Amino acid sequence: MNEIAFLPIAAEILLLGGAVLILMAAVTLNLGPRTWAIIAGTTLGLSFLVAWVQWWRIDDVGSQIHYTGDFLRTPMVVMDYFSVFGGGLVIAAGGIALLGGWRLVGSLEKRGAEYVALVLLAVAGLHIMVISANLILMFIGLETASIALYVVAGFTRDRPDSDEAAIKYFLLGSFASALFLYGIALTYAATGSTSIYGPTGIVAFFAERAITEPGVLLIGIALMIVGLGFKVSAAPFHQWAPDVYQGAPGAAVPLMASGVKIAGFAAMARVLTVAFDASISDWAQVISALAALSVVVGTLFAIAQSDFKRMLAYSGVAHAGFMLTALVAGQSGVPGLWFYLGTYAFQLIGTFIIASIISGAAGGASPLDSYRGLAKRSPVLAGALAVLMLAMGGIPLTAGFVGKVGVFAAAIDAGYLWLAIVGLVSAVAGLFFYLRLIVLAYFNDPDPALADEPITAPRSSRLALAVCVSFTFLFGVLPWPLLNLTSEALPL
Repeated sequence: MNEIAFLPIAAEILLLGGAVLILMAAVTLNLGPRTWAIIAGTTLGLSFLVAWVQWWRIDDVGSQIHYTGDFLRTPMVVMDYFSVFGGGLVIAAGGIALLGGWRLVGSLEKRGAEYVALVLLAVAGLHIMVISANLILMFIGLETASIALYVVAGFTRDRPDSDEAAIKYFLLGSFASALFLYGIALTYAATGSTSIYGPTGIVAFFAERAITEPGVLLIGIALMIVGLGFKVSAAPFHQWAPDVYQGAPGAAVPLMASGVKIAGFAAMARVLTVAFDASISDWAQVISALAALSVVVGTLFAIAQSDFKRMLAYSGVAHAGFMLTALVAGQSGVPGLWFYLGTYAFQLIGTFIIASIISGAAGGASPLDSYRGLAKRSPVLAGALAVLMLAMGGIPLTAGFVGKVGVFAAAIDAGYLWLAIVGLVSAVAGLFFYLRLIVLAYFNDPDPALADEPITAPRSSRLALAVCVSFTFLFGVLPWPLLNLTSEALPL
């Protein structure tokens, strides 16, 4: 027992324990949503507190790698500023997303406990991806989160498009996971290890020798990029996102859209900028091509959408391209990636909360016409929507503007001026569909059939939305505290 370090995996223990307690409270003690909320809130709050304790621990003793198996020679978990920042961000996103969609939990009656437990399991899996020092453990975290989210995508079971979304997500997600696992196998064949750190890890392998015939390794890296590219919905691996976002329960989409992006990009950054930093001249070219393709495809297809959720899905493809733009710079681009990812995740959660309020927590489609005259029906929702749309478009005095400056600066410093230009042009073009929502909300009359219909939002949704809007505006005006954090959150 003396060899076991509980602090690096304390968040996982808490999240799994919380999921079990919620199920026991619902099934054995016959307790309702109020108790589930207390358990889930306490679990997520303590998990977030663990992240701060880990940060202070690193300040005292430095980053740590924890081993298991083979007489404690196989690195499995790493506790550094990168994993602590990413893990805290995943937990915060999961908590805000669950809070914003709590109305769905109440409508599901007894099945609501299962939904909350699945959300906590998904957050635990995403957290494992962030702290992994071993590719196999990273895959386990990926599958834990994915399986939970596959079920969540079709949880309501009362709409054909929800079932379709779950099936598409499951089939395409399983295929992407298989490619990621095959990439791990080829990496093991080339380097003899699945661990990133340690005396026999991938980093040590490149430090001691050079690969004269890197074909197998490059194919392995490419397959892992494809697998993670699917999870972050980067083009051309994005086809699942519009259908899943539109078909899944509105209250469930924020976690699928934000949490998976955080963990996916954290895993990609750890693998590429640490394990394969020696091969950056090879993979950076691929990442730059994916980034350019994502921003162009995402922007063009978003312009053509008539459904808000589908528009946000294609917008997410473009934003994935912006984040990949930072990644081409290697570790020097990680701070810019973290700032963009951290602020965009809350913008995304906020916009999907608004969509769930307009279309219903269990609703699917969210036509743009339903946002006509929103300012007359609900000035508060219209104002929140305007702030979030301006931030996604990268307008100054919002966190989105600071994030775009950071990723473009990283790409330019790395010698990818052409990529920054492509991203800048796409960002300007993308203002069309963001400003279109504001025009619909403020300069159009509402549908006569909806004009007198009140828009009611539960207190939990209003609170979560207030956090997202405040976060977006605060770090647009005063970005320095978050910039200082992200500058330290570099992988070991």
